[in-house]
Amino acid sequence: MESARIIAGVARIVRDVGIAEELAQDALVAALEQWPESGIPDKPGAWLMATAKHRAIDLVRRKETYARKLAEVGRTLEDAPPPEPAEPDAIDDDLLRLIFTACHPLLSAEARAALTLRLLGGLTTEEIARAFLVAESTVAQRVVRAKRALAKAGVPFEVPYGADRAERLSSVLEVIYLIFNEGYSATAGDDLVRPALCEDALRLARVLQGLMPGEPEVHGLAALLEIQASRMATRTGPDGEPVLLADQNRARWNRALILRGMGALKRAGTGPYSVQAAIAACHARAVRYDDTDWATIAKLYGRLLALTPSPVVELNRAVAVSMADGPAAGLDLVDALAEAPGMDAYHLLPSVRGDLLERLGRTGEARAEYERAASLTRNARERALLLERAARTRGS
Repeated sequence: MESARIIAGVARIVRDVGIAEELAQDALVAALEQWPESGIPDKPGAWLMATAKHRAIDLVRRKETYARKLAEVGRTLEDAPPPEPAEPDAIDDDLLRLIFTACHPLLSAEARAALTLRLLGGLTTEEIARAFLVAESTVAQRVVRAKRALAKAGVPFEVPYGADRAERLSSVLEVIYLIFNEGYSATAGDDLVRPALCEDALRLARVLQGLMPGEPEVHGLAALLEIQASRMATRTGPDGEPVLLADQNRARWNRALILRGMGALKRAGTGPYSVQAAIAACHARAVRYDDTDWATIAKLYGRLLALTPSPVVELNRAVAVSMADGPAAGLDLVDALAEAPGMDAYHLLPSVRGDLLERLGRTGEARAEYERAASLTRNARERALLLERAARTRGS
């Protein structure tokens, strides 16, 4: 629980997240060795932080090149009493610096996600590998290379300002969004959802809200994740099979998360995450699926498309248009996406097209689209659902 704060506090001294993580682990090992004999201190978090910082000072002292840094910070830290433990919801500036460092655009999206979960989520390499369904060695390499890249580039351990801050904040939000999406709808494997990843992303979004209360898009992302997470329990059936939005039991949606999301939405802005949160809120407000305001959702997707032009966004808009104006209107938009870059391998394009064709009574064509979608997805649960829908059209 204290790991991220300790790493952040030490990184401010040594200016290297890799070394900071090692020193934080050393402090935890010292606790395991000493506490069984001395007893757990009244303020264990403060003890760990002080121990890690003192080891950082020792490291600085041993390196002549850090003599000036020792003169600046060593004496103050060495003589200072152990810091008071932070309140559960209180986050200091060091943690904000760590978030911006771990999510630096210098790193690939995969490396940023792995490093963020390692340093801020407290996940082990094995847990991250299992979450993203990649080899443990792959995750280990990503984390090690990310630390080396940050050290080699001399990335400052700071919160950027001005234009640089806007660019870096975008990277931070992207990483949290990526982690949540991988948990909400897994790209591969036997499970449709991985709740633990969603919980990690949601916690990071809440932390960021506390650190940056004046950033509307931070609240937009938090609102989106809160509302989306409210449906987690209803997205799969007893055996892990996918449950479509139209078939979900809305009485089981988590009202507390929805209320948190709606509260965050009031503080959100007009950016892409805020617009997506507004779309999610439309679904949350509908007591029944048939009550959904599809016309408003279609307009919001149009707004999102203007902010972030993407064939995936357009595909989602096509679904909303089909619900508001009929399947034929949606099919026209979907067919226009056939030649868009990357969409030939995107399984949701034939999946959506199959649904629209089925609604139009063109079952033979729909079956072919469902089968094609099943051949493209890497998620076993989605594949089973698509093949089931394909089989259902044979009896139509």
